Amino acid sequence: MRIIGFVLGTTIAALILALSVGLAPASAESTPSPSPSPSGDFTSTFTIGGLIRDGDTPLEGVEVRVEGEGFDEIGVTGPDGRWVVPVPVQGVYTATLLPDTLPEGVAPRDPDNITRDVNLSTTNTVNVLFPTGEGTVAQNNIAQTILTRFIYGLNFGLLLALGAIGISLIYGTTKLNNFAHGEMVTFGAVIFFLFGTSLGIPLIPAIAITLVLSAFTGYAQDAWLHRPLRKRGVGLVQAMIVTIGLSILVRYVFLFFLGGNIETLDTGLTQNVNIGPATITLASLVSMGISIVMLGLVGLFLTRTRVGKATRAVSDNASLAAASGINVDRIIRIVWILAATLTGLSGILYGIFRQVNWNMGFQILLLLFAAVTLGGLGSAFGALVGSLIIGIVTEVSTVWIPNDLRYAVALLILILVLLVRPQGVLGRKERVG
Repeated sequence: MRIIGFVLGTTIAALILALSVGLAPASAESTPSPSPSPSGDFTSTFTIGGLIRDGDTPLEGVEVRVEGEGFDEIGVTGPDGRWVVPVPVQGVYTATLLPDTLPEGVAPRDPDNITRDVNLSTTNTVNVLFPTGEGTVAQNNIAQTILTRFIYGLNFGLLLALGAIGISLIYGTTKLNNFAHGEMVTFGAVIFFLFGTSLGIPLIPAIAITLVLSAFTGYAQDAWLHRPLRKRGVGLVQAMIVTIGLSILVRYVFLFFLGGNIETLDTGLTQNVNIGPATITLASLVSMGISIVMLGLVGLFLTRTRVGKATRAVSDNASLAAASGINVDRIIRIVWILAATLTGLSGILYGIFRQVNWNMGFQILLLLFAAVTLGGLGSAFGALVGSLIIGIVTEVSTVWIPNDLRYAVALLILILVLLVRPQGVLGRKERVG
């Protein structure tokens, strides 16, 4: 055991060293500091910027004019859809989207409202939002748009399912709500970015390295944290608070190495694929295929293997399973490793879907819990159903509502379903008394 502990400790030290060497320079290279405007000779940290996307697709080459305080300059979006304009002094500016620079078929969501007033009196940086959508959605392309959003929603739901099943398995076997699960998603995306993009390792080896390290984090969490807590008789509430503290700690470790930058994963799968009237990226299609295969393998594991059946037995009744000769601690350890591996894969796919930042896992943690609750607490198959519902609803709803409100719609669906069926879609009613 001492040898194993030494090896695992060495692995963590090497990983931290790799992060410190690899991520900090990478983030500095990928997001250069904005240069001063040629309109004047000045040095400042005052900037106006934003992100312009069509749904989840960044738009490159879109222009935004920034005017005010005797200043006039145009910012242009890069490959990640981001634009930034340094301004000379604090003050009041106007940012105007130039619709003619949008790609064909894309138009402002509100064509009569393409100017934003920007007040830099109390801050150094302001982000401006210009919602876009397909220009003829309301008139001619509603069916095509709904189909496209449905496909993206299916992709989002499938990658959510990989993370939600991990939450469900951990809850089923330990009754612990793991609030550090979002950081396990971020871990997968960050490690894949480090090895696949920063270090240039080929796609398949980079995925394999990420999944192995993700599996190790699951082992470490149970072996070094939760199993000792269980042995000491720590209650579930206290253990849950521990996961909240772990979440905060790990999140700010990511912030330390990544900074506030948004990184793009380089997969090489940038081609577009036509599915009927809908057009999606090859990366999204491959992502859906990987998710479906992995979810199928998880289903076979739970229903066809001895360990999987033992996992279900521990989830149903841990005491009875132990009395039947099942090593409950061993099953819980396997569940943590499996959950971390699936969640790491979910992080890779989510990073491809929405780019990588230090807070990405925490941003969807509520959706992961909502998917588990909607499908039925402790049910892996319920987590899959709940994830698909939430993924499809969030994406399709953007046809009619602003992009920023889509998650609210998903949570409203959760509330309505639980009012009718409190145990969730596939959950079992709890007997009281």
